[in-house]
Amino acid sequence: MRRDVFQAISDPTRRSILGLLASQKLTLNGVAENFNISRPAISKHIKILNQCGLVVTRQQGRERYCEARLNKLNEVSEWVEHYRKIWSKRLDALEDYLNKLQSKEKKHARKKK
Repeated sequence: MRRDVFQAISDPTRRSILGLLASQKLTLNGVAENFNISRPAISKHIKILNQCGLVVTRQQGRERYCEARLNKLNEVSEWVEHYRKIWSKRLDALEDYLNKLQSKEKKHARKKK
C-alpha cells in the first residue's frame, strides 16, 4: 500500500510523534514513553511515518533511533497554498460584490429622501 503525507498527518498520534521528533532524535522506546498506548501501536505509527518519508529509523548499536524528516511536509504546505489562493480570490470577489450592493442601497436610500 502506498502511503502519502496526508495519511500520516491525518492521525493525531502520528502528528504528536512528529512534534516530539521535530526537536530531538529518540529511540522507539523513548517515543513510546511519551504516549499511553502500547509499544507495538507506536511501532505501527512509526512504520507509517517511515513509509511516508516523514521519519527515518536508523539502527545504532542495539537501539533504533527515529528522526523526523519534516521537509516532506512541504507537500501539505503547497497543497494548502494552492487552495488558499483560490479562496482568497473568491472571498475578494464576494467582498467586491457586497460593496457594490451596499453602494447601490445607499444610492437608493438617498433617492427616497
